[in-house]
Amino acid sequence: QVQLVESGGGLVQAGGSLRLSCAASGSIRSVDYMGWYRQAPGKQRELVAEASMGGSTNYADSVKGRFTISRDNAKNTVYLQMNSLKPEDTAVYYCNAVVWLVVGIRNDYWGQGTQVTVSS
Repeated sequence: QVQLVESGGGLVQAGGSLRLSCAASGSIRSVDYMGWYRQAPGKQRELVAEASMGGSTNYADSVKGRFTISRDNAKNTVYLQMNSLKPEDTAVYYCNAVVWLVVGIRNDYWGQGTQVTVSS
């Protein structure tokens, strides 16, 4: 069993910053991709940023230049540094991890979500 525990959400004014953290724990052989998704009210969940174990990253166009994803592979933890926040960044942010449990078995896991609210 694998758990993802998120932290760091909250309320911030436009232009401010927040840092999200997500730690994976449990019966983990290795963690392939780790990333962040978000879902605003009435909208579909969308990818914000993801990072591979090897260090490659991918960002949504809407956050490029403002958000930075990073990983600590030794701790199976992913971070999302969010700067220059805008009201349209308001959403529930979900951590996602693609985990190798044993050789040949890979599963997809989600965190419980953390609310990010940006006031104008």
